[in-house]
Amino acid sequence: MASRRVSSMLSRSFMSLPSLFALRGKHHNTNRGVYGYSNVAAAEDTITPPVKVEHTQLLIGGKFVDAASGKTFPTLDPRTGEVIAQVAEGDVEDVNRAVSAARKAFDEGPWPRMTAYERSKILLRFADLVDKHNDEIAAIETWDNGKPFEQSSKIEVPMLARVFRYYAGWADKIHGMTVPGDGSHHVQTLHEPIGVAGQIIPWNFPLLMLSWKLGPALACGNTVVLKTAEQTPLSALLVGRLLHEAGLPEGVVNIVSGFGPTAGAAIASHMDIDKVAFTGSTDVGKIILELASKSNLKAVTLELGGKSPFIVCEDADVDQAVELAHFALFFNQGQCCCAGSRTFVHERVYDEFVEKAKARAIKRAVGDPFKSGIEQGPQVDSEQFKKILKYIKHGVESGATLQAGGDRFGSKGYYIQPTVFSDVKDDMLIATDEIFGPVQTILKFKNLDEVIARANNSRYGLAAGVFTHNLDTANRLMRALRVGSVWINCFDVFDATIPFGGYKMSGIGREKGIYSLNNYLQVKAVVTAIKNPAWL
Repeated sequence: MASRRVSSMLSRSFMSLPSLFALRGKHHNTNRGVYGYSNVAAAEDTITPPVKVEHTQLLIGGKFVDAASGKTFPTLDPRTGEVIAQVAEGDVEDVNRAVSAARKAFDEGPWPRMTAYERSKILLRFADLVDKHNDEIAAIETWDNGKPFEQSSKIEVPMLARVFRYYAGWADKIHGMTVPGDGSHHVQTLHEPIGVAGQIIPWNFPLLMLSWKLGPALACGNTVVLKTAEQTPLSALLVGRLLHEAGLPEGVVNIVSGFGPTAGAAIASHMDIDKVAFTGSTDVGKIILELASKSNLKAVTLELGGKSPFIVCEDADVDQAVELAHFALFFNQGQCCCAGSRTFVHERVYDEFVEKAKARAIKRAVGDPFKSGIEQGPQVDSEQFKKILKYIKHGVESGATLQAGGDRFGSKGYYIQPTVFSDVKDDMLIATDEIFGPVQTILKFKNLDEVIARANNSRYGLAAGVFTHNLDTANRLMRALRVGSVWINCFDVFDATIPFGGYKMSGIGREKGIYSLNNYLQVKAVVTAIKNPAWL
């Protein structure tokens, strides 16, 4: 699908409930071999990915190079736990090399000195190359991450191109102002690139998070050192090659694969990095902020964890609410920072909702993500797999009612049954902690005052979903919920133009849209004395 159609496709897939029902029904009716998670064979029989891994080295100064130490680490296929490839393990010395390349490219290279229009043309050429290599990029992403290939190829890779086209359009529209000061002075502001940006991306959406960070940084004229998540290093390296094919000068984007305590910490504490952007857990975000403050007080943006409420009001069409709440939680194997992981349901429709949510989870198609019609692939790795099963066990032990799932799916790989809990209380760990997996927790509420207080009673404030046909209810909730995004009768709508970020411990700053440009710009005031002005 062409990138220009991504917004409309997202609207159909994420927002239009009738289309969503049709999509689910088609998958179930025409793929009986993967119908429901009771068919274990769907996960046991794996398809050979239709792609070869070509890039496993670090990308520094425009060249693929080995780690200085010569070390590598395995990246695994989450469908089986088997090794896909050995990838160069970058550490402090490699980060130093990458920063030196980025600094030279910024201080001496053509990127910040070329016209903004020329920068935009390179970004647009890159987006065209992404379209050309859509299925190759998507296959690498699915193989390394475990998400359904249909999701990678039809949604995420096209969105990668869409985000770069969006920021290519901004490149020659970034400008300062002429300010009317008091007195005989000409006052203007200059918007200048911040310099070398360090960027650390997560494993749940490697390509999308790369685009959210690289897009605005490059449009503003910065250079970048980007660290991939150790679980999913492969797609970023392929994208790095395409960036240079598009004409990106050497050293502008450098990609280091490695681990957080070494390569990630080196980026956050580096004295020659001017800004760091991180997406990941709140606990690691605190470490990033501390390292930045202890080094050179570099600017920091953080997109962190969430425990987002999804509120089903008493006027809800239950069938539609169940489907949207199911999507809000289970999309991407539940591995979304903004997942609607606290499903608040009004007492009037609670019992009906629970029964239908259980039935929907049982019907969810789980299996090899390369198979057509699969809704849910494996979790990303064994650590995440074990963590989710531990939370499920705790939910049972704490007295919540297990309605569906509750165990692994199949006997190999990191598959987990879609799991639904009812009778959940606000103080249970499954209702307070970010599980980051396919575990839906359903809580009962009586009125809006109560649900507002309970929804806001969280250390997180990333997103919320509201399902209602009452305009007054929607208006009240959108203002009362202390979160960065509120989706009304939709969920997970990630258009390139829409800002995303959190309140409270869900982060600092915003990504996407016009707001993200501020993350990568310095504002300079220039004041010039003038004599005998014709006007002020």
